[in-house]
Amino acid sequence: MNQVRGRAVGGAVSRRHFIERAGAVAAAIGFPSIIPARVLGGPDAPSNRVTLAAIGCGGRGGAVHRGMASLDGVQYLAAVDPFKDRRERFVQLLDGQSKYGAAAKSYGDFRHALARDDIDAVVVCTPDHWHVPIAIAAARAGKDMYVEKPLGVSLRWAKVLRDEVRRRGNVFQYGTQQRSDTKFRFACELVRNGHIGQLKRIEAWCADISSQYGAFQVKEFGSTEPAPVPEGFDFDMWLGPAPVAPYTVDRCTCYGAWHTYDYALGFIAGWGAHPLDIAQWGKGADATGPVEYEGTGTLPTKGLYDTVSSWDIRCRYADGVEMRFMDHRAAREVIAAYRPAGDHGTTFFGSEGWVSVDRKAVHASDPALLRVRSGPDEVRLYESPRHDQNFIDCIRNRRPTICTLEAAIRSDTISHLSDIAVRTGRKIAWDPAKEEIVGDEAASRMLDRPVRGPWAVS
Repeated sequence: MNQVRGRAVGGAVSRRHFIERAGAVAAAIGFPSIIPARVLGGPDAPSNRVTLAAIGCGGRGGAVHRGMASLDGVQYLAAVDPFKDRRERFVQLLDGQSKYGAAAKSYGDFRHALARDDIDAVVVCTPDHWHVPIAIAAARAGKDMYVEKPLGVSLRWAKVLRDEVRRRGNVFQYGTQQRSDTKFRFACELVRNGHIGQLKRIEAWCADISSQYGAFQVKEFGSTEPAPVPEGFDFDMWLGPAPVAPYTVDRCTCYGAWHTYDYALGFIAGWGAHPLDIAQWGKGADATGPVEYEGTGTLPTKGLYDTVSSWDIRCRYADGVEMRFMDHRAAREVIAAYRPAGDHGTTFFGSEGWVSVDRKAVHASDPALLRVRSGPDEVRLYESPRHDQNFIDCIRNRRPTICTLEAAIRSDTISHLSDIAVRTGRKIAWDPAKEEIVGDEAASRMLDRPVRGPWAVS
């Protein structure tokens, strides 16, 4: 890949530019745009290599980047993180594993990586509040992007990203890896093909903050006591668009990033993205969502962490299908009534049976459902054996990924509106066509976040 405004480093025509030109010429003269592999070289040839920047090199980022780096024809050229030791440690890891020589460079500011013309795509694994601002900047820089879930802290920001990606044609992959798991695709195909009859209702649930209690090292809900900023850490860059706040020993840990409202919605989004994404996929609702949200939840009353800590939300789609979205404690007895309980999953109830799926197994009201195989005339959902490989393949072939930006925005919307329903204590009416809250100005204002300069999202 390695394009410089459509040309390869050194002046040669890049593979992407060549494909686009060849495809246009072929279409103009009426020939199919099939380009022999020998013209482009093998998957490991420099002309076919996909070059990446790792943005966010912490625990989750490290796992995602190691997976990407193991793929044929993939080379990381940059590692970005406000923690100097994290990015430099990751550079050493990349250089030790690279088949292409020690080429990765370390940056504290993602803008330096985006300015490089020899980088094709970014893999964004930062705290949630940085996901969309970095993705917008990447889109404007002409980079494709893999963005970890959840999408972000503001639905208005997400709309800006959508506009940029549509305008520029960037490849986008959302980090909801369950779509690349055969169990989830199988369960959703059962639903989409009517094997449980007409879909009536859905239950989706995931772990809440209580699953993290044992991991908090200082205080159960995070220390609020100011502390010195560690050497080698750019705290101001970590905060980015979020409000100015004092550094504390818990704020910039993964727990602070997950459970502090300035940086995230909490596990109602961070974990909820997975079962909600499958609920949307199975229903065939990737371009829409529920129209009503109502329920209960709790918020911490002490400490740093102030995201929703428990929830039980009832949603309704325009066609009457209902969805109950719960934390794992609220779901325990509900789920145990019909299948082994677990801390996450999605269940589809139809007029003739039910199917339920999590990362361990698929369960069904009738064991015969588990032996069903889709027929030639039935719906066959997008098949992706490996999530990161799907992203790399789509960079090369310019096709949509298995988890598009539109699907990401629509499932993320469910988390946002569930959070708003808890925080306001009111029923939230939603227009999925206009993507607006109906008749509640105060709730509507919660769809956006103030942005600290110079990180304005527009």
